[in-house]
Amino acid sequence: MSRAMNFSAGPAALPLSALEQAREELLDFAGSGMSIMEQSHRGKVYEAVHFEAMDLVRKHLEVPADYEILFLQGGATMEFATLPLNLLPKGRVADYVVNGAWGEKAVAEASAAASLGVGEVHVAASADFRCPRQEELALTKGAAYVHVTSNETIHGVQYALPGGVPFPETEAPLVCDMSSDILGRRVDVRRFGVIYAGAQKNIGPSGVTVFVVRKDLVEAGRKDMPGIFQWRAHAEARSLLNTPPTFGIYLVRSTLRWLEAEGGVPAIEARNEAKAAAIYGAIADSGGFYTCPVAEGCRSIMNVVFRLPSPELEAAFVKKAEAARMIGLKGHRVLGGIRASLYNAVEPAWVSTLAGFMKDFATSNG
Repeated sequence: MSRAMNFSAGPAALPLSALEQAREELLDFAGSGMSIMEQSHRGKVYEAVHFEAMDLVRKHLEVPADYEILFLQGGATMEFATLPLNLLPKGRVADYVVNGAWGEKAVAEASAAASLGVGEVHVAASADFRCPRQEELALTKGAAYVHVTSNETIHGVQYALPGGVPFPETEAPLVCDMSSDILGRRVDVRRFGVIYAGAQKNIGPSGVTVFVVRKDLVEAGRKDMPGIFQWRAHAEARSLLNTPPTFGIYLVRSTLRWLEAEGGVPAIEARNEAKAAAIYGAIADSGGFYTCPVAEGCRSIMNVVFRLPSPELEAAFVKKAEAARMIGLKGHRVLGGIRASLYNAVEPAWVSTLAGFMKDFATSNG
C-alpha cells in the first residue's frame, strides 16, 4: 500500500503508528476478545483507555490541577453554542475577537443562543488575513468572557507566533478555540479560562471535542438547562455521563502516545515550524509566482494559504499534485487558492516533496 501525502485541513493525517495499532487491535483489544468499539464504557477495559487519554492531555498541555479535562461530542461547531449556554448569563456580554471564518461562525452560533435566554454577544474586533492587535480591541467592561480563535484554518492566520501578535490581554476569562493548533506548539494554559478543540486536526479523529476548563468556571456555569449541555455534569462524571465516542477517544490515546514518543510538544513545535518554513520559503523564492495574503507575523504554521497567478493555474497545480499523491491542497471553497495543512502527523518528508513540487511547477509555468 502506498500512503498518500495528506495535506487536508481536516479530518487530517493521523500518525501511522496509531493507525497500525488500531488495525492490529481492531478485533481483539487487550486480550478481551472484543474490539474497543464493543466494550462497555462503564467497564474497566474501556475506562483504562479513557482515563489514560485524559492524563496524556493533561501531561502534554501541562494543565494545572485546578482545570478540568473533558471529552465531549459534537465538534467545535456545536461547542460554539454550548459556550454561551454555560458561561453567558442573561444581562451579561461576551466579547468575540474575530480573525477569520471560524471566528465569524462562533459569533453566529453564540448570537443564535441568545434566543435561549443567554446574554449578548459583542464583536470586539474583526480582521481578515491578520490578527487584531490589542489597541484595536473594543472590550466590554465586566464581560463574561472574551473569545478568540487561536488558528484560523481557512484564512491561514495564527495568534501568538514568535514575533507576531500575542493573545489578547483581558480582565475577563479568555476562551480559546484551539481546534487546529492544540498540541502543535507550547501554550501557557493559565492564560486561558477555557481551551477547546475538535480532535480532527492534531489529536485524533472527528467526533471528539477536548475541553480544558478552569474549575471555577465549571462550577459557575448555568444550571437552568438540560444536564447534557452542562460542563458541570460532564466534569462530575469524568466525561462518562453518557456513552462517549469510545473508538475516537481510543485513537486520541494512541495519537498522544505517538506524540510522547516523538518528544512531546516542544519537539513537535520545532518540527512544525520547520515544515512551515519550508513552504513559506518556497513561496518567497518563487519570484512572485506564489503569493501569501496573510500579514507577516500572523502566518500560520498549521495552514499555509497562497495564490497562483490565475484560477486556471491553481486548478492545474491541484490536479498535478494529486497525480503525485499529494492530497487536500485545494483551498477552501470560500477563498479559493491553495492551502497546505501541516498538522502534527504530516511528515517532514511530505513537506519536502511539496516544496520541491512548488519550485518545479513555478519554473514550468512562471
